Amino acid sequence: MSALVEFAMFPTEQTQSKSAFVARVLDIVDRSGLAYQLTPMGTIIEGETVEEVLAVINKAYEELQSDCERVYSTIKIDYRKGPVGRLNKKVGSVEAKLGRKLNS
Repeated sequence: MSALVEFAMFPTEQTQSKSAFVARVLDIVDRSGLAYQLTPMGTIIEGETVEEVLAVINKAYEELQSDCERVYSTIKIDYRKGPVGRLNKKVGSVEAKLGRKLNS
């Protein structure tokens, strides 16, 4: 089984720049041991189950709730039977069909 979960999370009432809060969230993601990819608009985490990935996201909520009154997030989930490793394979499949590497 494989779960790809893309999410973004940040407080709404703090400063205009959110990078300090994103860094706190990414520290939790990085320490989780799960494969992930940081993008300019969010983070994609891959795990064997949705519950495994959502547990990491829940820890991130707990971290921001310690000093943030309101936390906004978006979450997209792609869950399917099959082995873990789709995080990189999905991009590779598109590149193979194009016959070239994409700028990533």
